[in-house]
Amino acid sequence: MARNKEALVLLLDVSPSMHNILQEVEKVCSMLVQKKLIYSKYDEVGVVVFGTEDTNNELTTEVGGYEHVNVLQQIRVVDKDTVEALQQLPRGTVSGDFLDAIVVGMDMLIKKFGPTNKGKKRLCLVTKAHCPVKAPYEGTEEDQVNTIAAQMLAQGIKMDCIVPRGKQTVDENGGVMEENDHLLGVFSKKSSSKVVYAESPTSLLGALRTRRISPVTIYRGDLEISSALKIKVWVYKKTAEEKFPTLKKYSDKAPPTDKFATHEIKVDYEYKSVEEPSRIVPPEQRIKGYRYGPQVVPISSAEWDAVKFKPEKSVKLLGFTDVSNIMRHYYMKDVSIFIADPGNKKAILAVSALARAMKEMKKVAILRCVWRQGQGNVVVGVLTPNVSDKDNTPDSFYFNVLPFAEDVREFQFPSFSNFPMSRQPNEEQQEAADNLVKMFDLAPTGREEALQPDFTPNPVLERFYRHLELKSKHPDAPVPPLDDTLKKITQPDPEILSECKSVVDEFRRLFELKENPKLKKSAKRLLRDKPSGSDEEGEGSGNANDVGAVKYIENKSAGNIDKIGDLTPVQDFEVMMSRRDSPEWVNKAIKDMKNKIFDMVENSCEGDTYQKALECLVSLRKGCILEQEPKQFNDFLRHLYKFCQEKDLNNFCEFLASKGVSLITKTEAVDRKIVGFHWCFYCGNMGNSLVNILPTKVYDMTLPTKVYDMTVMNPMIASGLRSFELKQFLMFGGQMNNGDLDPGLNLLLIPK
Repeated sequence: MARNKEALVLLLDVSPSMHNILQEVEKVCSMLVQKKLIYSKYDEVGVVVFGTEDTNNELTTEVGGYEHVNVLQQIRVVDKDTVEALQQLPRGTVSGDFLDAIVVGMDMLIKKFGPTNKGKKRLCLVTKAHCPVKAPYEGTEEDQVNTIAAQMLAQGIKMDCIVPRGKQTVDENGGVMEENDHLLGVFSKKSSSKVVYAESPTSLLGALRTRRISPVTIYRGDLEISSALKIKVWVYKKTAEEKFPTLKKYSDKAPPTDKFATHEIKVDYEYKSVEEPSRIVPPEQRIKGYRYGPQVVPISSAEWDAVKFKPEKSVKLLGFTDVSNIMRHYYMKDVSIFIADPGNKKAILAVSALARAMKEMKKVAILRCVWRQGQGNVVVGVLTPNVSDKDNTPDSFYFNVLPFAEDVREFQFPSFSNFPMSRQPNEEQQEAADNLVKMFDLAPTGREEALQPDFTPNPVLERFYRHLELKSKHPDAPVPPLDDTLKKITQPDPEILSECKSVVDEFRRLFELKENPKLKKSAKRLLRDKPSGSDEEGEGSGNANDVGAVKYIENKSAGNIDKIGDLTPVQDFEVMMSRRDSPEWVNKAIKDMKNKIFDMVENSCEGDTYQKALECLVSLRKGCILEQEPKQFNDFLRHLYKFCQEKDLNNFCEFLASKGVSLITKTEAVDRKIVGFHWCFYCGNMGNSLVNILPTKVYDMTLPTKVYDMTVMNPMIASGLRSFELKQFLMFGGQMNNGDLDPGLNLLLIPK
């Protein structure tokens, strides 16, 4: 038998207790053979059913007994006939003894291959184990199982046992199931056997390994703790993505009778000169080039070989760190498993001691790995201890590749916890979300966990294999609908959906989706159709303090703008704020917009740039709210007000006050720090006119959730006092002393 060639005997229970699941068994077993036709076309398969009325096996003829065990197909190379035989299994009428079937399957393998090819001979038993086994002539059933298991070990025969029912299924047969489960457990302890319980058809589909991949080490050598301490280890791949079968070009010109035809197409490429189309350019005159700006830099294979990094084969410990320091999203690529050299007892002891110490201290190791000599790259990864809870399984490590700086993708998004309370769910909404999560639990009490990775096949691959088998028989057959078993992987379970309907409806009611008509236009069209800072309903830029009045457009389609220009500063700012390739863009955009606003205000001629500066300020305010940077905006607004006072640009402050631009409030940005004050106005008798502009209660523009008393100590107010001055003060939150507005108006700020 070839190195990767396997001999498999399927032992299938077809007794009455299996009838309700036999259709799924037929699908799984035929799928197994279909995959062998694709990947392992020289593998050999035999089929044995038990629980039938008739008996057909060599042991019955030779020694007697072993009734109701029927060999449907002797061990032979897989073909279409094997697939068809498995798609039409007989329905038995009597009880089936799985021990008799195991012995018959072993006899077939031993007679076919003898003691050779250890590890390449396998039995696959599928039974619910509902039927009692026959009492042996001597000893107990467990003694009989021990004898069979010892013979399996001696002959190098492995066994997979698939039990299509839950392990906790109620035993209605007076303890028969419990006894059979115990006997199957003895097989797993005493021989190279594995028992898997599959409660659902989907689990059954994944429980039977339809493709066997021989484990191959990717590294054998030393795990270097230091120059004086090295542990012999072997490294295998633990998980690796199953790739979609390669679809190649084949020829149909070979005669149908030629069984040895490969149907392969040979493709040759010729390179010809542009100047001389008839001249073929030989390989030695061709050289690869690499883009470097506008030019192409030629690099020969010899130069490239000299440039390549050529580290020595090794696995070295760089150090230890806390488990909490390694984020789950750092894991890259496939997972490998480190085990001690199986023949080195000292290595086994050292690996076990190291793994247990790391687990106890909640540490992981950081390794530098070069798996093979001449490897062009170095891998840095994390080694996690895997302490075994089984006596016959040694301790080991799992290895995950970690990213370098170039591999990490930065996406800066504000935290939901920093959003204002108005944007966070209330208690009723949170309770509805909690109930939704609870009701869709994949592992409810008393039931098998659904969609376990070990038992969930890839639906894309399964669908392809089934269609390929169908096309081999009927070339013009249409693509069939998705199988019900695969639907349970790709779609929510209808049973769970019906049970959770009330919970889903309640969740939808509390989180009602409302259409936003403004989102129908693209970001580019929005910017083109309306001026920056204006409202689409035609209200101009009035009430610019309203968060909903100005929509912050994440215009990513405009390209990667790296500075704010003079032509479209608002659009440039929005694009820079939306960039996520570096965390620095937000701060740079805010800084550039501040400078742009200062330039517009300072260089204005009779207020000609005030409107554009207002649009920029509104956009800056919105961006700071979304990016949780309220302090930057508020500090800038205060600084801008002082700047205008110093440069005698009070008319710009009046303009902002009339448009309602204010500091970012607590409800808009939850991280704004608030200091409470008692506000008290008192006025001097500086004029002859009574100007009643002060209400008894007003909202502080910087603290909108509080209401403060404004007590007028003297009703006589200077006639020169103007309302916008008070509004400015409240808007900018500045300190007011005698003479800031009018000598007759004073303000005391008394901390609470």
